[in-house]
Amino acid sequence: MDVARASPSKQAEKLNRENRMEPMQTKPSIVFCHGLWADGSCFSKVITALQADGHEVLSAQYSLNTTADDVATVRSTLGRVSSPAILVGHSYGGSVITGAGTDDRVAGLVYIAALAPDADETSQTQQSNFPKTDVFSYIEVADGRIWLRPEGIDCFAGDLSEQEKKLVWATQCVPDADLFNAKVGGTAWKSKPSWYIVAKNDRTVHPDMERFVAKRMGAKVTEVASSHVPMLSHPDVVIDVIRTAAKAVQEAMAAA
Repeated sequence: MDVARASPSKQAEKLNRENRMEPMQTKPSIVFCHGLWADGSCFSKVITALQADGHEVLSAQYSLNTTADDVATVRSTLGRVSSPAILVGHSYGGSVITGAGTDDRVAGLVYIAALAPDADETSQTQQSNFPKTDVFSYIEVADGRIWLRPEGIDCFAGDLSEQEKKLVWATQCVPDADLFNAKVGGTAWKSKPSWYIVAKNDRTVHPDMERFVAKRMGAKVTEVASSHVPMLSHPDVVIDVIRTAAKAVQEAMAAA
């Protein structure tokens, strides 16, 4: 089509399409996957930097009713960004990306203080192999959901300001009581390159469990003196790891 002779609306549509395609062809997309008690907004401090780098970024929001539903939501979210994509999972979000990451559109995985079950494990059985963490002394099951009590926020996000802790608690994403008892339906870390951020001061997911799963998956590991939410307390560290993963995926794309 001769752009010069095209109608203004057709010309604008063509130019917009070309502008959208350019970054898609050069940089992987990033899809964030949240865990319990911190919803998709917990990635707010890292999203804008990655957008500025030229990545398409979406933070999946799912119900925490069943793992199968959460994995399905992430697969749907992958359909809203260009491929390939990197999945970034925090906490239980690691279980979600372990299942969803087998999708052909996924080229890499980043785990943040996260679970990463094997085929014969659930989110619950994986944690049961390690000492119980402090946060579980401050939960309450009511109406079939697992709630974090206010006094438990220090076990979850103890290195944030008081104002930030109150915000995280007020926006907590509350799981179904049986959520952790299901298998995740895949083990993406067995076939996809992985990066792992260990939160050394974590009182929600045991740091020894984090180190174990990171070693088992052969991930490139970064340790940070953080609570369970390094994307909020140490966003620069998380951004750097995601950038490293994106660069590796981009180089693999170029070499293919």
